[in-house]
This record gives sequence, structure tokens and C-alpha cells, in this order.
Amino acid sequence: MTGNPIPCVVVACLVQCRADPGCFDRLRTERIESSPIVEWKNFGPGMSGYCEEFWCHPTDTNAMFMGPDMHVSFGTWDNGRSWQTLKDCDGLGIDMKRVLEIDFSRQDPDFGMALDWNGWVYTTTNRGRAWTVIHALGDGAQGRADPDDPESFSKGWYYGQIGRRHSALAVDPSDDNIWYVGAGDFWNVKSNHRSAAKPNGVRLPYAAYGCIWKSVDKGSTWRKITAGLDQGVEVGRIVVHPKDGRRLVMATSHGLMLSNDGGLSWRGRPIGLPNNLPRDLTSYYNPATGEFVLYLVEQTIYEARKNTVEARGGVFKSVDGGLRWIDMTGNLPFDLDAIGDPRDTGRYYRTLAYWFGLSEREAESRFPRLPPKILPVFNRIAVSPMDKNEIYLSYNKKHDFTFGPGDLWRTLDGGKTWITCARHGAYWLGGKGDAYWKERKNPVGTNIRFAHLQRYMDEQWEISGTRMLAVNAAGELFIGIDQQTLKSTDRGVSWEQIDDVETSAGSGKWIGRGGSNLPGRYMLLETGIPGRKLLCSGEHGLWQTVDLDGWPDKTAVAVQQIEGQNHPDGAVSISTVAVHPRNPDMIYILSWRQDHRGKVRRTTDGGRRWENIATLFAADNDAWDGLVPQNSLTIDPQHPENIYFCATCQPVSEVEGRREIKLTKGGCGFYRSFDGGFNWELANNGFYDGASVRRIAMHPQNPSILYAALNDDHGGLFRTDDKGSQWTRVALPEAIRAVNNVFIDRNTLQLYICTGRRLGTFEEGGVWRSNDNGTTWERIFKAPFVWQAETSPADPELIVASVAGVNVRDEGWYMNPGVYLSRDGGTSWSKINRGLGQPDKIVDVKPDPEDPTVLWCASWGCGWFKGVIRP
Repeated sequence: MTGNPIPCVVVACLVQCRADPGCFDRLRTERIESSPIVEWKNFGPGMSGYCEEFWCHPTDTNAMFMGPDMHVSFGTWDNGRSWQTLKDCDGLGIDMKRVLEIDFSRQDPDFGMALDWNGWVYTTTNRGRAWTVIHALGDGAQGRADPDDPESFSKGWYYGQIGRRHSALAVDPSDDNIWYVGAGDFWNVKSNHRSAAKPNGVRLPYAAYGCIWKSVDKGSTWRKITAGLDQGVEVGRIVVHPKDGRRLVMATSHGLMLSNDGGLSWRGRPIGLPNNLPRDLTSYYNPATGEFVLYLVEQTIYEARKNTVEARGGVFKSVDGGLRWIDMTGNLPFDLDAIGDPRDTGRYYRTLAYWFGLSEREAESRFPRLPPKILPVFNRIAVSPMDKNEIYLSYNKKHDFTFGPGDLWRTLDGGKTWITCARHGAYWLGGKGDAYWKERKNPVGTNIRFAHLQRYMDEQWEISGTRMLAVNAAGELFIGIDQQTLKSTDRGVSWEQIDDVETSAGSGKWIGRGGSNLPGRYMLLETGIPGRKLLCSGEHGLWQTVDLDGWPDKTAVAVQQIEGQNHPDGAVSISTVAVHPRNPDMIYILSWRQDHRGKVRRTTDGGRRWENIATLFAADNDAWDGLVPQNSLTIDPQHPENIYFCATCQPVSEVEGRREIKLTKGGCGFYRSFDGGFNWELANNGFYDGASVRRIAMHPQNPSILYAALNDDHGGLFRTDDKGSQWTRVALPEAIRAVNNVFIDRNTLQLYICTGRRLGTFEEGGVWRSNDNGTTWERIFKAPFVWQAETSPADPELIVASVAGVNVRDEGWYMNPGVYLSRDGGTSWSKINRGLGQPDKIVDVKPDPEDPTVLWCASWGCGWFKGVIRP
């Protein structure tokens, strides 16, 4: 027994909290099933983050699965027309978080297994619609993080994980009782690179090494196997012979390994592989003829040859089960000088620098002559099940050390000739290398249609890299370039994104298909224009809801990007937004990461043009690393020249959260401007040193009165009566240590605060309400870590609250993260997570300001959702 199932206890959906004080303790220890009163629908946009993995069901072409990088996972059972979350909406949020592999039985198409980055193994009995943890493989890290031992948290996020990272999963095609899992973090293209000094890759502290696991009872028990395996081996791919389950072939960091006894022992030394360092392995099988062919792509090795280099590697096939290999690299090498792309030349020297352990300048000086025949570093290979001669190769130019034109290479003649069959960006649009490619009989020009990223991708120089590669049983192709999932039904001649649907051609109005990987941020629901909502996002700018443009599904939500990739040099990571109360076309935004970070940015024409009007923050770090997050951008409705926001030094819900940032300009706390945002001052008088201001709220009737929620360990609630000139602490119940949010009901003027810390006590967290301007407080909801609570402007009895989840190491500490709804002023609450792809990380949740039957929420890495309250 190597792990235990996560407990699953279903109790009542509706919790009469004040009538039954013990109900909150049950929320802590017993799983509560969500009420069907609200069904959330993800409206995207679609894959606006990186999709790291993609799997096609081996026999059902309608069933596919994707593993994006923002702790979510999705499945489709209609060939990509719609996507649903694979995560348990009523779980802890730590399940199916970063899925590394999925496979299915060839006898029972409903039975499958999945492997995630914690070393957890899951099973499904309904074709992937629901998954259950059955084991945690590996011994885990030593110990768990201890709240009383600060040093335990400095050992890395992986300290205390339940299992260890494994990277390969396979089923015996002839017997679905037999499953294999391989150790390692083989596919970590961001951290696990090969070099001359480390040709077997980089050993990582959270991964298992030197073994495989075998189960002969569909995962009920597992046997650890090490015979014949190097203690540092990590496994990239396991292939079981479709007719003889005793014969296995395995691509590992230490070479190709073979077994003739069902994986109980292993041996290497295949014939014909020049490096014996496989980067990927796949197979073709024809059940009619029994033909079985293996295909492998080698790690490219570079060797110095005077003032240039020579590459050794390529593509190989085996027709005898992996003993002997035949070179099928063909004309895959290209002339680096003839392609005429100086950016690829730069990536070439970056690759050589890493391989030889040099600086890029040293690599250029040592190898000035560009080679006429060179191979990049490929890391994925796939073959069409319809044709053994149709083979595809990909590389990740963004995160791996590699180079080269195009995003995907293809052969239709078994490796004699190769072409780049996925092309985008300025190089292919500019035509500089067309003569060379035509001589190679390679198509020229671009052949990929993106969604809202089209303008941005057309201007790029193929810097994004191909993250995943898959082929389904019908021969349809799937790849991921930048932040779009692409499909080809014509063997790579053309590609279409499958993340979003445009309401009409050229409208720029997108309806997500349900598989969003977008970092959702703050939502502004009252914008001065009826029906328009403004939606902030990480990495994809600012969006507005728009009309459906005749779209037949009237329940859908269409969105349009008004700042971000749609503009040259647009701001892409927007933390907060505000609209001028007298001019709805004047919009202000703040950015905490990437382009225009630390700037106050404004448009006066509804988003067509933007300008920076102030610079408030700077730091000596990379732009992607971010600055302090900015929150609660607020404009005085009576005096719109008065604008306020807070800068949070202890973030809890941001993508780049909990990193200490040393600012070279600006600071944390309360900011104010009295001239429309051009000049600002930090006004922290009355706060203690190091105060982290997470949210502010303006009094609905007197804009000189503001409240500040401070969320550090010495936090609390502060009030100012003079626009921030002086702050005074508000007395709170003794149990409260940190306040994460403050909200004022515009109708009743009741104050609401949300409290708790990720590592705090259960007693300090919850939603508290004051009916007398903060003199006395009543807790109306109890949970250890509540991020937000707001009432409906149309019905003050309607309250929504967001309860954050826990870390993997603390699983079981609180069993019911997610969104909660009260329709009777907090007397009773319903958990309403149905349809949410990331219930443990709801960063913003609000009732609709006009329709009390509609709710909106944003999640940390799963975009935006709309929920409808049923009668």
C-alpha cells in the first residue's frame, strides 16, 4: 500500500449556521456537496494560459484532455466543441492540479488512469468525467511544513508533498489490469535541461528516481521495481507491446531500456542510436497486419569542429521491438545561414552556450561560422495511427535550449523528406527565407489562425515554442503554441485554434468553450454603460462583456479585449480597474507584472488608445517577476479628481504571490491622487511599519471616509475620515489577526470584513458584520481563510463569500473551500461550487448589480464564470 484515498463524505447542502453552531465545525472536517441552486458556466476566454499537456483517448475521438499550467485540467467529450473541468468541484482544489499523463484501457474505454505532479495516481470509470485518487507514489518529502517552524517553509513548495514526482504512465494494451508508472520529472522543459556536463538532465529535489511501479490489479496495489535501472534514471515514455505484454520499451534519461519479463527487469544497449539519449518515444500498430513500429527522437548533441559545431542526433525507427534502430532523419538538418533569421541565430548561440557551459558571447566568439547542416533539440514525436510514414516532431523554443524555424515538422514518406508544417509570425510573413524553403519544397507563409492573439502572434518571431503534441485515433493533430490550443484535420496543412468561438468573422467578440486557463483578476460590474462589465486578467489584459452579435445561445457570455495583445505594446497583467463616474469612456488601470508594470494607465475613448499618466513602482527584477500587487482602484464619485488604491506587500491570491519584492520606487500601503491620477502620494499615517493593505472601501454616502483591510499577521481594519490623511484602527474581536477584505453595503451601510490566514487558526477566520459602523461585530460565517464577501446591490439579504483552500501539505485541515451563498442575510448558507474549475482560488466574486439571480466570479487560473441562481 503506497497511499490512501482522499476521504469523501457527503452531507447536507444547506447549512443552517446560526441555528446550528456546530455546522461550521462540520464544514471544517466533512466534505459538503454543493447545492444545485447555482450552476456556474466558464465563459473564458479559452486557453489564455499555457497548455502543457494534451491527451487523446485511444479509441474515442470525441474524448480529449488537456493539462494547462494554472493548476486546472479539462476534458471534452464532443471533440473539443466544449470543455469541462476534471477537478472535483467539491474537493480541496488540490486534485488534478497539474496532470502529467492520462491513459485509458483498450478493453474498457471508460476506465483510465491519470498521474499528477504530486505523484498521485487517479482512476476514472466514466471516461474521464470524474477522477478518484487511489495512491500517492514515492515516499514524499521528509516532514511537513510546521506553522511554529518558519524554516520549514524555506525548503521549497514541495516540502511535505504527499508523493514524489513521476513522469510516465502506461497500460498494457492487452490487459487493463496491468499498469506502469515511471519515476522522474522527465518532461519539465523549464528546469530539466540536457547539456554536455549533464547529458542525463538535471536532478530535482521533489522527484523520484531510479524506479518504475507496476500494478496488476488496476492500481489497487503497486510494486516498486529497480532491477537493471540506474539509481538516477527518470522515465519519459513507456510502450508495452500490443500483442505481448511481457515486452516493454522505455525512453529514459539514461538511455533506451528494454524488458522481456513484464517490466520486472531491464537492460539497455540498443543498436543504432548514436547517443542513446531519447527525448521521446512513440509507436505505430496495425491490428490487421500485426505490424508494430517504434519511433524515437534523440537528444541532439553538439561537438566542436574548429570554428563551428557538428550536431549528432535525429529520428529513428525500430521494427524489432527496440533492439535495432534505423536512421530516418533524412533532410531534417537545415542551413542556419540560408534561413536568414538573425533571431534564430541568437537562439542557436544560446543553445550552444548552455550545452558547452559558456556565455552566449563566448559561444559566438568560439563558433563564428554557422553550420550548413544543423539539428535543433527536438523533444516530442508522434505518428499518425492511420499511416506509419506520417510522423511529426516538435520543440519548445521558449523554455528549452533549442532553435529553428517553424513550430512543427512533418514527414509523409517515412523520414526521407521533412517540412515545417506549422508556421506563424513575422519571419514567415516577411518572406526573407522563402527562396531557401522553396528549394527544399517546403511551403512558405503562415498557416495558423489564432483567436484574440492573432495580431500579437503575427508580429512575433516564433519565440513561443510548441508545448504539446498529440494525434487522435482519426489522425487529427493537436499542438499548443504560445497560449492557444490548435487543431489540424489536414495533416498540418492548416491549423485552427479550438479554445474560443468568434461570434462573427472579424468581430473580435469571443465566447470561450469552457477550457479557460486565464488568470482571472478583479471584475468591475458597474461601469456607467448598462450591460458592460470590465474584467481584469493576468497576461491577457482588460476585457469587456459585449453583445452576442446574434449568437444563438443566449446564455453565453461574449467578451472583447480592449487592452493587451490587441494593441502594440499593450498592458497585459491588469490588477485593478476604475471608470470615471461622469465619463464611462475614461478608464484607469494598474498593472503589477510585465509591460507597463507600476504605471497608472488611462484611456479616454473606451479602450481604443491608452497612455501612461504616472509611474509609481519599479524594481531591479525581470518584468515577468512582477512588483507589489495593486488593488481597489477607487474614484470619488463626487470629486472624480480624487483617486485611491492600495499596494499590497503580502499578497495572498495573486499569481506571483508571496514573493518579497524590493522596490526601487514606490512602497506598500495607501495611495491617493487629487489631480486625476497624474501625481500620487503614499499616505500611511496611522498604520504600523510593514502594514500590508489588501483592500480599501469607500463609504457610499461620504467619500472622505474610507476603510482599509490589513492582512499581515498584525493586521486589522483601519478607518480614515479625511481621505487618508490619518488612519485609526477599528476595534475588532480578539480572535481576528488579519483582515483580507472590507465591504460596505450601499443600502444598509452595514460593514462586512473577511478574516483569516492561510496558516492561522480556525477561530480567527470568517465573515463578520457590523451594524453600527464598526463598534460591534457579529460573525455570520466561519472558515479559516475567507478572501471576500459582498452583498447584492439589488438585494442586501443576498451575500456571496469566497473561502480559500489549503496547501497540499495541509490537506484535510479544511474540507470545503469555494463559494458560499446566503439569501437570508447570513442566517443560512449554501455551498455553490458546481461547474467551478478552481473552487479553492476564487479571487473575486460578486452579485450582479442589476439582476439578483446572477453571480459573477473570477478564479486564479481558470478565467471568469457566470452563475445563475435557480428558484
